Amino acid sequence: MTNTEGGGVVLLSTRFLWRTVGLAALLSTLICMFGFVYAINQIIFPTLATNSELVSPGETMKPKESPLATKEKIQIVAFGDSLTAGTGDLSGRGYVGQTKEKLEKQLGKPVFIFNNFAIPGFRTYDILKDMDAKKDIGASLSQADLILFTAGGNDLFEGGQGVMDTAGDEGFNPKGAEDRMPEALKRLEEIMDRIAKLNTTATIVYVGLYHPFLDMDPSRQGSLVIQKWNAAAFEIAHRYPNVIVVPTSDLFELNLNKYLYTDHFHPNQDGYERIAERITQVVN
Repeated sequence: MTNTEGGGVVLLSTRFLWRTVGLAALLSTLICMFGFVYAINQIIFPTLATNSELVSPGETMKPKESPLATKEKIQIVAFGDSLTAGTGDLSGRGYVGQTKEKLEKQLGKPVFIFNNFAIPGFRTYDILKDMDAKKDIGASLSQADLILFTAGGNDLFEGGQGVMDTAGDEGFNPKGAEDRMPEALKRLEEIMDRIAKLNTTATIVYVGLYHPFLDMDPSRQGSLVIQKWNAAAFEIAHRYPNVIVVPTSDLFELNLNKYLYTDHFHPNQDGYERIAERITQVVN
């Protein structure tokens, strides 16, 4: 304190005191805001906070390795219909053989096709009957590291029966495929459930459907049918931690004839290669 000429007393420390109080209030506010933002971040991005705690200062976070990358060798077991059999690929490899080659090259380890049980023309109920009748299918599936399969195309399209209106001017009629979808999806669910229970450690890949009659379907109604099927397949697969749906419809949407075989239904060698490339990207 100090005296003025009139004898009044001025508290010189008053200004300092208010500055101190204001600074403390500001600091408290900033701390509260930081805590609030941190809490929100924990709720919205919990994995980011968890992962960062596992990394020492100065380290770079490493991406999690795929299950296949940890194997010394990889055994592939495939089953399903003509797509998995490789119909249309004159090299005889199909997407299964080309997936083997690509994985071998990228992972730098031996990859074997342990068994391929696919049979052209098989529908979902044929696959289930085959699994019941042949014990070696279940035994092979239980030993696989990577399981690849296709199913549903013959259920929906039946070689064009009921979906191709050859007598009239409609071209492609999606109603036949839609009518067959509910029962076929129930059987697909049973197939996925069986495989997932037979082998809980393998990476299981269901190859989604594409629209082979797209150029005969100017209204693109068939694409909506395929989208419904693939969405339902994804929903089923999502129940099992080791089952993956690999989409393929977008691979054939443009330049359809470039990637289809002469039968206008199965992929050719280039079409199968596109599928194999997609699978390799997803599982590796």
